[in-house]
Amino acid sequence: MLPPWVLASTLLSNILGGLGEALRIAVETAAGPTGLLIIAVYSFLIAVVLPMPSEIVLVPASHLNLGLPYWANLGLVMLVSGLGKAIGSVFAFHIGQEAKSYGPLVRRIQQSRFDIIAWSERRTIEIAKRYGYVGLAMALSVPFFPDTLSIYAFTVLEDDYVKFAAATFAGSIGRLLVTVGLVGGVGYAISL
Repeated sequence: MLPPWVLASTLLSNILGGLGEALRIAVETAAGPTGLLIIAVYSFLIAVVLPMPSEIVLVPASHLNLGLPYWANLGLVMLVSGLGKAIGSVFAFHIGQEAKSYGPLVRRIQQSRFDIIAWSERRTIEIAKRYGYVGLAMALSVPFFPDTLSIYAFTVLEDDYVKFAAATFAGSIGRLLVTVGLVGGVGYAISL
């Protein structure tokens, strides 16, 4: 039997699936100060319940219409997204702290050598055990890997809200920088 918080999260993800798609479209077309708010809300939600790509927050940097150069829009988008995800991770962290009272789940995560949900979750937990908060930042820096999974895996193994939020912020910014580097590098190579 799954613990209630896992069932609630799964149910909420299914319910919010349609909302997630609407948010994705809203993020991709975001503009102005309202667009930054949309990016922050989306980033918060992907940290808590929506297993969606965070990299799409980079899309509106070219059309934010804030009167700033592209590089400044890009930096602002990264900052807003990182803050939204850090705040969302604190919320998820609190849920994870509550889950610690569910002993069998914690023991299973800490001792598992078998597939909990998927290979990726097992690797995330190994990184958490070995590198702690730096491991969280590293796991969150991997483009196209679901943030929600890493965040919840770490919540039941760690216990410092501030370090958790800081690692989430750093990992979020790291992921967006890696993505820009990869996409920019590919774009540059194609233009040669």
